[in-house]
Formats: sequence, structure tokens, C-alpha cells
Amino acid sequence: MDLYNLKNKKLNLIDSKPFNLEKDIQSVVEQNTQELFNIDFVTSEFSLGNFRIDSLCYDEENKSFVIIEYKKGKSYSVIDQGYSYLSLMLNNKSDFILEYNENKKNSIKRGDVDWSSSTVIFISPSFNTYQKNSVNFQDVPFELWEIKKYSNNMIGLNQHISSSKESIQKFDGNKNSVIKDVSTEIKVFSEGDHLKNTGKKINELYFTFKEIVLESLEVNFRPKKKHIGIWDNHKNMFSYVVIRKSFILVNILSGFIKNRKSPLFKLNDPDKKFILKDYDHKKLYSYKLTNSRHIDYILLMIKQKYDWDQDRRNRRT
Repeated sequence: MDLYNLKNKKLNLIDSKPFNLEKDIQSVVEQNTQELFNIDFVTSEFSLGNFRIDSLCYDEENKSFVIIEYKKGKSYSVIDQGYSYLSLMLNNKSDFILEYNENKKNSIKRGDVDWSSSTVIFISPSFNTYQKNSVNFQDVPFELWEIKKYSNNMIGLNQHISSSKESIQKFDGNKNSVIKDVSTEIKVFSEGDHLKNTGKKINELYFTFKEIVLESLEVNFRPKKKHIGIWDNHKNMFSYVVIRKSFILVNILSGFIKNRKSPLFKLNDPDKKFILKDYDHKKLYSYKLTNSRHIDYILLMIKQKYDWDQDRRNRRT
């Protein structure tokens, strides 16, 4: 990913600077897990058995653990290592809970965690073709992110997105016991999982809504267990939808309560369509979308939060 500086209508390439050590990458990410991935940092160098996890994090929104591994070289298999870490977690759930409780102010129990949404994130300056192809399945619970450092102290982070609709179960799931065991408990969700119990009307409404949002904003839709998140290009989920049989629940995040240093977003909703909901850890504005007549209005409401987030980010920089 090349970056350029625009000056007097002329583009000047910004030179990239290599990270000297994996620890340098780890330090940058651990100090900014909320900004980069919207997850909480728990602990560094978590050792369990013969394994050592670089960074252990927790996804408060999805109630799941996230393991982050940093790499500078290319002589390793993300499939083997990723499934090994997830197997370690599923077979030692109490140890992960204990580690969380010893490092965070609040405490959780095993039943509070959605283990099916567990994820491994690999971060490296680059991945080779074999590594990228090895995760080119729709149901691999891993993410590959390439990180770059530039001469002006800018950091670039770019995710490798799989375009495949094939399942890893067809290839390795039947012969690899670790993959098979992990896959019985961990589920990577798709839009189809959310739409399978709805009729043609809601299916068409969702894709109409999605198409209009994608045409207007630089975002992507990321399915999780309970919702489909709408993420901006800064890896921030600012809105999400919940699919029901007869409507689509459109939610715009006002903010997370525990992060009291951050101001809450206030929606300007002249038609009074959205309802403000207050939960233990977040506030949000919610609307039941039942037909396409109001999509343009809903887009304006979503764009308010999108622009608000972009403005706050620009002021910080």
C-alpha cells in the first residue's frame, strides 16, 4: 500500500520505513487496539503450556477473546498456528478467564464469553502468496493484516480479505483433527446465516439497503453472530443491522459507556424515527426498517455518525 503527499497538485511518494523488530509492531498495536480493531487489550506475552500468545485482547461487543500474533518473517503456516491457538483456548477456557480477570478491573465468567466468535489476528509487514491463499475460505476464523510504517510517522494497516465461498471443511476439515475440533465450536458467520430464516422481501430490502450505503460511504459490512456490522475505512464499527423475519433493525452507535473519555454522538433526527436505547456498556439509536421508502433518510442518519467519527479522528491528528 503506497501513500502519497499531495502538494501543489503533485503527488510525492512517502517513503516506507521497515520495522526493526516484531516487538516494534507489537508495541504500536497494543497501545492502540481500540483505535485499530475496537477491542480491549488484556495482556502481553500470555504463556500457557508450550505456547506464548503475543497479545491477548477481548472484544466487548461480541463477548469474545481475540489473539493477536505479530510476524516479520514468512516461514510459518497461519493455518497451523491459528488453529493451534484456538484449540489451546477452547481446551483451557478457565485460564483465559483467569488471565482476563487478573488484568482488567471488571471480571467475567466462562458463561459470559461467546467462544464461538473467537478470532486470531495475524499482523505482519507482508504475507506471501501461500499464506494468503491458505486462508482463502469463507469460514476461517483468522484475519491477516499488513502493517506499514512511513517516514512521516504514519502507520498504514490493510486487511487481506478472502473472496472465496468455499469451506475449509471440504479440504482439511475431515483429515485434520484440530481443524475439525475447533470448527465444531467456532463459527465464522456470513450474510446468508442472517438471511436464511427471512423471506424474499427482507432479503431484497437488506441488499438494497447495503448497495445504497456502499455507494455513498467508504465502508464494509462484516457479519458476526448477532449482527452485521458496518465498519468505516478506519476499522471502526459505527453502525450495525440485526435481521429479523419482518424487519431490519438499523442501529447507530452513540458510544460505549465504559470509555467515558470519549464524547457520545447525538443524532439529529428531525423525523423522530430513531429510538435512543441505553445498555450496560453502550448507547445507540435504533430504527425498524420495513420497506425501501425510508432508506434515503436512514442513510442520512448513518452518514451523520460516519462524518462525526471522521471529524473527531481528523481533529486528533
